[in-house]
Amino acid sequence: MTPEKKARRTIDKMLEASGWCVQNYSGHDTDVALGIAVREYPLKASQSADYLLFINGTAVGVIEAKPEGITLSGALQQAQRYRASLPDDLPRLPRFPFSYASTGVETYFRDIRDPDSRSRRVFTFHTPDSLWHQANELSTLRENLKSDLPTLERGDLRTCQFEAITELEKSLAESRQRALIQMATGSGKTHAAVSSVYRLIKFGRAKRVLFLVDRNNLGRQTHREFQAYTAPDDGRKFTELYNVQHLSTNVIDEPSKVCITTLQRLYAMLKGETDYASDAEEGSAFENDTEDPSPQPVTYNPVIPIDTFDVIIVDECHRSIYGKWRQVLEYFDAFIIGLTATPYQQTLAFFNHNLVSEYRHEQAIEDNANVGYYVYRIKTEITQSGSTLEAGSYVARRDRQNRRLNWDALDADVEYTENQLDRDVVAVDQIRTVLETFKAKLFIDLFPNRHIVPKTLIFAKDDSHAEDIVHIVREVFAKGDEFCQKITYQSDRPEDLIRRFRTDPIFRIAVSVDMISTGTDIKPLECLIFMRAVRSSGYFEQMKGRGVRVIHPDDLRAVTGDANTKTHFIIVDAVGVCDSVKTDSQSLPGEPSDPIRPSNRDPNQLIDDINEDEILDTGFEDESFTQAVTVIHGFKQFISQNMDKLSALQILCRHPEAQGTLIEDDLKTLEEALLQHSNSLSRESLWFAYQRRSPENVHGSTDQRTDLISLVRFANGDNFFLEPFRVTVNRHFEEWITGKHFTPEQHKWLKMIRDHIATSLDIQIEDFEYAPFAELGNGAKVYQLFGDALGDILRELMEKLVS
Repeated sequence: MTPEKKARRTIDKMLEASGWCVQNYSGHDTDVALGIAVREYPLKASQSADYLLFINGTAVGVIEAKPEGITLSGALQQAQRYRASLPDDLPRLPRFPFSYASTGVETYFRDIRDPDSRSRRVFTFHTPDSLWHQANELSTLRENLKSDLPTLERGDLRTCQFEAITELEKSLAESRQRALIQMATGSGKTHAAVSSVYRLIKFGRAKRVLFLVDRNNLGRQTHREFQAYTAPDDGRKFTELYNVQHLSTNVIDEPSKVCITTLQRLYAMLKGETDYASDAEEGSAFENDTEDPSPQPVTYNPVIPIDTFDVIIVDECHRSIYGKWRQVLEYFDAFIIGLTATPYQQTLAFFNHNLVSEYRHEQAIEDNANVGYYVYRIKTEITQSGSTLEAGSYVARRDRQNRRLNWDALDADVEYTENQLDRDVVAVDQIRTVLETFKAKLFIDLFPNRHIVPKTLIFAKDDSHAEDIVHIVREVFAKGDEFCQKITYQSDRPEDLIRRFRTDPIFRIAVSVDMISTGTDIKPLECLIFMRAVRSSGYFEQMKGRGVRVIHPDDLRAVTGDANTKTHFIIVDAVGVCDSVKTDSQSLPGEPSDPIRPSNRDPNQLIDDINEDEILDTGFEDESFTQAVTVIHGFKQFISQNMDKLSALQILCRHPEAQGTLIEDDLKTLEEALLQHSNSLSRESLWFAYQRRSPENVHGSTDQRTDLISLVRFANGDNFFLEPFRVTVNRHFEEWITGKHFTPEQHKWLKMIRDHIATSLDIQIEDFEYAPFAELGNGAKVYQLFGDALGDILRELMEKLVS
């Protein structure tokens, strides 16, 4: 068989699978089926088309067949030449729009009606139904995308969302098949995508959009985003206008305009499987891609034609789409749009380096869409070096499957390394020491002036490790079960647990492996504790992304009563995860650096409850210094840019235009302006940043608005030390009162006046009618004590204490 005949045999099968009836020219009958492909159809000038395509007896297109290995650009030119050589009496569509070139291995398609018509590679041939539908549309999808999308109105879109949609639509207007949007975690990728989908369906007249998610619970989250979206030009909800289907079966509802699913389920559907277990969609592809990573074979499924979707959105483009799942995506004749916070080089390559929008974490912080973070390191002896159990020690062995404990004495010394922790050996005191240190440092180093444990997420190595951590957290904090809970795929109703963790003031600490490591939105989170290593840079960025989300102060206080504003989050690194070298590859769930093959693994874990761990070092890492410098630079820049606009800054910076004295309302205005500019410029955040950058120059912590005076003066270099304003006032008060003679009762009243000035910056006669003065005799009493000298004393105190 010649190579060309072999190719034609393959092409015949492809056509038949796609619903075409293949006939020879001799004896052909274009009325026996909806779609007929006629071989060797005669044309003018003694030419013949390899295949002429008929739908409802009308010629619609041509196929030029070539042997396998032949490049097809010339074949497409040949197909175009045939368009001009059609018999005059041939019933055909205007412009005879469709042409293919195929070797049976490689197939290209062109619709001549498209603007700047460009051929594109397709998996196989379109169905007759599909081509007939396309032929009867007034305009093609690509025409619509080029000409019919109205100018995007900003509305309630963030700048980054507006720019992403605008640039994406420019790319689509140029018929670029793939486009990548990079947006920082928490900056509204999904909302931007939903906004874009609405426009593509309504104005671009896209038939159906596929929205692919990393795992099933993110599918539910995406579905809620569609349900919540209000059309800006209509006022109705998206789901009131269009059907949105979150696939729970392997059947696509015909009326669906949007389908949400995972790649795993989509592949099962292409294979013709009638069902797919939902729990198999719960694992993240970032960590749970434990099966064979080689490309999955894909064959044509007539139930799911290649034009089932016009647009595919891949949310969080995991690297496996470029290998294992690539053919699943390329099965469809669709635009592919990628959304990611952390693009790999492979990501860019897959999307033909068409990065239409780039919005990084640093920009998101500047725009108040993200908060920054500080890294606090806890180093222990066993975490760093492992330990040894001596021969004769009476220890427990825990079965990995049923967790049953069996006790025996060791015949010989057992030495274990740090990489074996919580896999082969559970060192109970290592977990306890880390958690006790976290508790001890929590309200001193990490969250000073707070007393409620912030919402904290602990990343464990596996479900068993998470279980151990949960019990020890409850013990260390002396709290009940509701205080700390495990959220893994083995938990009872994990989705309900996630919802409760967001809103329940009692539920303070969650322990997870990878269920809420990517995509899941928990805005009140203020602390992440890593008790597991991560070798993938992208996955590590995703995990960090759980803490970056901003939250309205009222919503934060509703779950964490003593928090004012979320200005940053803390990473507590208990395993050196921030120090380790990251790669673009993903690791397996909790994978150690030197993994042990499962077949060689002891079915039991050794429980070391004998060795005591000890702290080697604690403190903020260099990465925290960088964040601190960023915050401080932003503060100084704010002062410089607003010195002539804000009275407080004019007075504190001794601006030539400054008038009057500083009053409490000036500080209120300054504080509001700082927070409006950036959450990272809150009083607490600035104080924390200076503590990280210059700990030797920072004394005490902030507890009142007047500390803004101390911050501005320290930033300007007027003060060598940063201390609470009340401390400065107290010192100035002692300087003023030295050498003066007052009775004990006068001295008591003067201290109350001092404290009032420290808080309010001034004091007026009417202030003595309120607490604490009113309880001791109000204005009459103070005048009785100081007489006519009262006015001078008050003026002196205000001038001395506030200067």
